[in-house]
Amino acid sequence: VKQAIVGTYGEVLTYNGEICAASFSKCCGGIFEQFENCWEKKHLPYLHKKRDSLSVNWVPNLKREEDANKWIRSTPEAFCNTNSKEILAQVLNNYDQETKDFYRWKVKYSQEELSTIIKDKSGIDFGYIIDLIPIERGTSGRLVRLKIVGTKETMTIGKELEIRRILSPSHLYSSAFVVDKYNINADNIPESFELTGAGWGHGVGLCQIGAAVMGAKGYTYNEILHHYFKGAEIEKLY
Repeated sequence: VKQAIVGTYGEVLTYNGEICAASFSKCCGGIFEQFENCWEKKHLPYLHKKRDSLSVNWVPNLKREEDANKWIRSTPEAFCNTNSKEILAQVLNNYDQETKDFYRWKVKYSQEELSTIIKDKSGIDFGYIIDLIPIERGTSGRLVRLKIVGTKETMTIGKELEIRRILSPSHLYSSAFVVDKYNINADNIPESFELTGAGWGHGVGLCQIGAAVMGAKGYTYNEILHHYFKGAEIEKLY
């Protein structure tokens, strides 16, 4: 750690002469999210849509539901698509290392579990949950707005952090997910739901697991930062 501090002393990540908002999350899920889809409506060119890969440049349009569905249900090549215990130990706390699936993951809820969680976290009694409908997605497939349809209440929520908070006792790994409903009864009420998701965190900026994989492959810190922050410069200011 001391060696890294001394070796980069006075270096600052900038874009057009201004210090970058160097956002990061645990796992982008294969494609970076853009700043404005998570926070304020402000486009930062260095926090951009891109594959977490240097060998594959093609980026699907994950704002389209059909493309997002295919992407999230697959496991495409990416730096952060790894199960290496040695690499994960570099960036994850001990309790986080218990998580085996983060690049792609599944969460299952019974009707009772989901309706109770949503009521407890939102303070609104939706009744039985009929559907979770994607309204708007960002560049990484993360949901920006989601419609919750219940027998008593219907409401659209967002952005990604609110969606993750309301659909989990703690937080969902990310808002990049698709929904399957099972055993729908005559009143159109599902008995259970399964969320299939991608990534861990908001997905904007540096992907911690992807960066660790790049480091293990021999990429320098300059190359890693330029991959995750497009067009940014590393300036020595002091």
